Amino acid sequence: MAWQFVFVIARADTFSATCAGGRSHPAVMFQTETHISCLFPEILAIIFSYLDVKDKGRVAQVCAAWRDASYHKSVWRGVEAKLHLRRANPSLFPSLQTRGIKKVQILSLRRSLSYVIQGMPQIESLNLCGCFNLTDNGLGHAFVQDIPSLRVLNLSLCKQITDSSLGRIAQYLKNLEVLELGGCSNITNTGLLLIAWGLHRLKSLNLRSCRHVSDVGIGHLSGMTRSAAEGCLTLEKLTFQDCQKLTDLSLKHVSKGLNKLKVLNLSFCGGISDAGMIHLSQMTQLCSLNLRSCDNISDTGIMHLAMGSLRLSGLDVSFCDKIGDQSLAYIAQGLYQLKSLSLCSCHISDDGINRMVRQMHELKTLNIGQCVRITDKGLELIADHLTQLTGIDLYGCTKITKRGLERITQLPCLKVLNLGLWQMTESERMR
Repeated sequence: MAWQFVFVIARADTFSATCAGGRSHPAVMFQTETHISCLFPEILAIIFSYLDVKDKGRVAQVCAAWRDASYHKSVWRGVEAKLHLRRANPSLFPSLQTRGIKKVQILSLRRSLSYVIQGMPQIESLNLCGCFNLTDNGLGHAFVQDIPSLRVLNLSLCKQITDSSLGRIAQYLKNLEVLELGGCSNITNTGLLLIAWGLHRLKSLNLRSCRHVSDVGIGHLSGMTRSAAEGCLTLEKLTFQDCQKLTDLSLKHVSKGLNKLKVLNLSFCGGISDAGMIHLSQMTQLCSLNLRSCDNISDTGIMHLAMGSLRLSGLDVSFCDKIGDQSLAYIAQGLYQLKSLSLCSCHISDDGINRMVRQMHELKTLNIGQCVRITDKGLELIADHLTQLTGIDLYGCTKITKRGLERITQLPCLKVLNLGLWQMTESERMR
C-alpha cells in the first residue's frame, strides 16, 4: 500500500509591479510542494480518522511520527475493537486504552470475561453476541463491582445465560441503557423482575425468542408490580419478537406504564389480537410498530390503530393474512403520516391501493412484495400519487408487467426497486 500524499500550499506572498506605462502586473502567487511528513501530528490525526480500522492499524507501522499520530484518540473515536480472547496478551488492553477505545466485541471467548473487565475499567459497550460458552459462572466472576461506564451490553445467543446473570447485571450495571437478550431462551419472568428492579435507565431491551417470558414479566417491566419493582419506565425501544406467551394483557401493561416507548416489535407474537391494538392506539410517543406475521391481526386491528392518537412513521403488517383492502382505507384515514409501510403477502389489490395513495403524501418506503393481486393499474396509481417514494419492494408480484415497471421507474425520488433477489438501484435505472 503506497502512501503518496502531497499537499500544495498556496502562499500569501504576492507582489505587484508598476510598468513604465503605469499598468500593474497581476499578483503572482508562489506555490510550494510539501510532503505529508511535514504536517503537524494533529493534521495527520484528522486524515487518519477517515481511514477504516485496518488502515488505521497499518499507518501506525509506517514510521514513528505516523504511529504517534495514529494513537491520537480522535482517530479511534467510536471504533469497536473486535477481539478473539485466546491467550494472554499483556499489551492488548493498554494499547486499546491509549487509543481511547471503549467499545469491544468478543468474537470468541476462551479466557475469563473478567480479563476484559479488569483490562478496560472505562468500557462503555460490550458485545458478547454468539459466545455460546459464556455461563452464569463466567459472567458472575466478571461482574463483581459497579461498572458505571458500561452503557451497552449484548448477550444475544448466549444460550447458557439465565436469570442469575440478570441479577448480577441489575446489581452492578445500573447505568445500562441498551440490553440485548435475543435468543437467551432460559430467561424467565423472574429475570425481567430483576431488570425492572435494578436498571432504571434502560432505554432499549431486546427479548427476541425468550420463550418463557409472559404477561407477568411485561407487567414487571411496565411498573405494574410496584411493590416488587418500579419498572423500566425510561424504555424507548422494546423487541418482543417471537415471544409466544404474550397476550393482549402485555400490550395493556405497556400502554399504561411505558409512555416513553417509541419503537415496539411484536413480530411473530401469535398470542396478540385486534383487541390489543386498542391499548396501543393511545401511545402518543410510539413511532414504529412491527406486527409482522401476527396471525390474529386483521382489518379490525388496523381500524383501532387508525382511530386512536398514534403518530406512527413506520408500520409493518407483512404476512398478516387477515389484512386486506379495508386496512388501506383505515390507514389513509388515520395513519396518513406514515413514511414506511410494509404489506408483503397481504390480501390487498389495486382497489385498496386506490383507496390509500391520495392521502399518503409523506410515504417514502412501500413494501408490497408477494401481493399477487396487484397489477399494472396499482403501480400506475402509486406512480401518480406517491411521488416521494424512495424505495419499493415488488418481489413476487406476478401480475405486473414491463408497462407498470416503466411507470414506477419514473418516480423522481426512487432509489431502490426490488424485483427479486436483486435490486435495481438508481444508477442502474439510468443506464
